[in-house]
Amino acid sequence: MRFRDQSKLKAITFSYDDGTTQDIQLIELLNKYGLKATFNLNSGLMGRYDILNLNGKKVSHYKIAEKDVKRVYEGHEVAVHTVNHAMLPQCDDETVIYQVEQDRLALSDIVGYEVVGMAYSCGGENNDDRVAKIIRENTGVKYARGFRNTDSFAPQDNLFRFLPNAHHLDVNRVMTLAKRFFETETDTHQVFYIWGHAFELDIASENWVKLEELFKFLANRDDVFYGTNTECLL
Repeated sequence: MRFRDQSKLKAITFSYDDGTTQDIQLIELLNKYGLKATFNLNSGLMGRYDILNLNGKKVSHYKIAEKDVKRVYEGHEVAVHTVNHAMLPQCDDETVIYQVEQDRLALSDIVGYEVVGMAYSCGGENNDDRVAKIIRENTGVKYARGFRNTDSFAPQDNLFRFLPNAHHLDVNRVMTLAKRFFETETDTHQVFYIWGHAFELDIASENWVKLEELFKFLANRDDVFYGTNTECLL
């Protein structure tokens, strides 16, 4: 593991799924505090309109249109989330390859650079060793994130079943880990990895306030590199 800025041993990165219009407001906050994120998109669902019922509240799940993707995510990273949000362990080998590689190629064409990252779609057991092996051997993806958390910031052996540290709405966990991350001295590379969905922030107005408070706490550390997933993991 080598960060883009090799003078620093600690890095913080964010990852957000689904490519919904709430990403626009989220990116404004990220840019305000000099933070970087990777956004995992479904090339087959761009521009789709939907409403989710989350905790009894209707929340917009409108996908950003293809024509706007390059502009919206400029300065951050776009990555694979499968063509149409597939549950890959339930797919045969050929379908896994199609869902991942077709999404990767389509996104690469849209943004104008080679897409190499990925986050598994769907909740639950959304990845396994078979799927990870297929992706590693048959696609251009170089890392793939799951959703189960790890308390460790250390480099991980299997980047095709990469474990994040915390979900962005789990504020207590994020803050506890952040304080440990900042306070612990290290002579090896360490990554603090936070993930979520921007649309979740609309469940309650205070979520946006809490997220900005978190960003403010994490930002502007002289000993920390702030990068996209690729810049921190590869």
